[in-house]
Amino acid sequence: MKKAYTGKQGQYLAFIYYYSKIHGRPPAEAEMQQYFRVSPPSVHQMILTLETRGLIERTPGQARSIRLLISREELPDLI
Repeated sequence: MKKAYTGKQGQYLAFIYYYSKIHGRPPAEAEMQQYFRVSPPSVHQMILTLETRGLIERTPGQARSIRLLISREELPDLI
């Protein structure tokens, strides 16, 4: 089965999964920015891309509302 995401997108998905598992809540965009060492617009664009591709879902206007729509088995390891 072909993956529905790029390598970089997979890393963001894995980060969301592991962060949520460890902290009991999804990460904020600022935490992704810090982890991946990228700009705020880069993180936001990635979130929008993942949402458009149907890999995550968010509640508009609600912080930390990211929810993965794919299973753990479909995620790569976090590098």
